[in-house]
Amino acid sequence: MQVGLLVPQGWKGEYDGWDPADAWARTIELARQAEEVGFESIWVFDHFHTVPVPTDEITFESFSVLAALAMATRRVRLGHMVVCTGFRNPAHTAKLASTLDVISGGRFELGIGAGWKKDEWEAYGYGFPPIGERMDAFGDDLEVITRMLAPGRATYEGSHAHVRDAINEPKGIQKPRIPIIVGGNGEVRTAGYAARFADELNFVFLDAAELRERMASVRQRVADEGRDPATFRFSMYLRDEDVRRAGQARVDVIGSLAESGLDRIVAFPTRWSPTAEAQEAFAADVRAAGVELSEAVAV
Repeated sequence: MQVGLLVPQGWKGEYDGWDPADAWARTIELARQAEEVGFESIWVFDHFHTVPVPTDEITFESFSVLAALAMATRRVRLGHMVVCTGFRNPAHTAKLASTLDVISGGRFELGIGAGWKKDEWEAYGYGFPPIGERMDAFGDDLEVITRMLAPGRATYEGSHAHVRDAINEPKGIQKPRIPIIVGGNGEVRTAGYAARFADELNFVFLDAAELRERMASVRQRVADEGRDPATFRFSMYLRDEDVRRAGQARVDVIGSLAESGLDRIVAFPTRWSPTAEAQEAFAADVRAAGVELSEAVAV
């Protein structure tokens, strides 16, 4: 099982009261330290202001952050937990992803979802359509994005998104394309979109027993799409409260998830204390759970 970390960007209040320049310097420092310790990947949220209550505190924009982190690191993979497709034209999202893959030397993974945080949608002028409409739009967005990342020009006519003879060059470095991760726990439409369009499904806050059941169901849906289920991956973003309980409680959680068959977990150990010590302590618990980290690299 691989292990990735979210790095601080302010969304959960970890930079409340900080000077923006100091906060950004700390984000770079922790991304580099995560790579040095041996974590497989680093991730950011795609949100515009703080949670659970919108405040006037720092929240750095996700694509800008990842472009900078791509230049500040060498080995670690990079991605979103997850892009809200409703915040950007999907063809533009594909263009951003392709450019990031080149900047990073082929280390970018495109995590995407339908979005959920109503106050952000409304504050930034997107409105907030009902969930059914958002999921319809998500399907059209995936149609556009996968076409934009495929060879040649892209054409698609949907109810919520369309492209006509659209050029996206470069496509990125990775072959056959940039990996796509669909995020969410939905058992019908989210799982269906993942099985059809994605390379990985990212769950949120499930226990090991439920994970096994969900993964079996999704593998069948992948097979029904005519794809090989053995090549499909599963990941999960861990509950913050599970990550906060350092020591044996955290070791037990990580160990149970490793035994569940997950390919990757993503955690946010600097949520309460954006320090190298917090990441190092999490790394120690990962190793204590019997999970190997990547070979450390100096950056």
